[in-house]
Amino acid sequence: MNKKATYIEEHIIIARIKWVKKCKRMNNMPIILPVNIKTASISGGPNKRVIYPQVIDMQNLQTEKLINRTIVNQTQELINQQVGNMPTTVEEMLGLYEIKNNQRNVLSLSLSNYTYHYHAAHGMTYIKSLTFDLEKAKSFELKELFKPGSDYIQRLSTIIKEQIVERKIQLITDFTEIKPNQDYYIADKSLVIYFQLYDITPYVFGFPMFPISVYDLQDILDEMGPLGRMAVNN
Repeated sequence: MNKKATYIEEHIIIARIKWVKKCKRMNNMPIILPVNIKTASISGGPNKRVIYPQVIDMQNLQTEKLINRTIVNQTQELINQQVGNMPTTVEEMLGLYEIKNNQRNVLSLSLSNYTYHYHAAHGMTYIKSLTFDLEKAKSFELKELFKPGSDYIQRLSTIIKEQIVERKIQLITDFTEIKPNQDYYIADKSLVIYFQLYDITPYVFGFPMFPISVYDLQDILDEMGPLGRMAVNN
């Protein structure tokens, strides 16, 4: 037999064996599917409509109820914040949502509400976000993404200051540091810190958002938490 042919055949067999072993490992891995989402809505007229997400078809009904109740409560809080004590002056309201992350048992979403009051110079928009760990059946505040005792405020604030300079963002006041419960959401392998309108920038700038790679925070992440899970390379 041709020695060259034998050598090639041996390597083909070895490659096949490795491929079979890899397939077996993949078959033994748990399959984590995204959560199914449906859109619900509240309408108070042709110019007043709020849509928000609801999770459906989860195996754990208690977790499903917890997530949906939290979303409804946050949606209502945004409505209350916009209406205040002047419900009769509201001429337009539009509530929307965006799913930022729906993988690895981490669901992160944002809820926005734009409202215009009669005779106001312009409408006002607020955004709030929610991040759920489906394994632990709970929502997470920013501080809970990190190891206990880690100075996440200083780390994140330093990165944000660098981005402000690099992106030449105009501020209305000096930025010092984020709040312990600063608004955030998770988008794949990024933590996005954001501020409300007028918090640090003029209205015309929009919402200042600062994406931060999970790999820039890996040493302080809670490895068992939502953000730590997103940092795993698989």
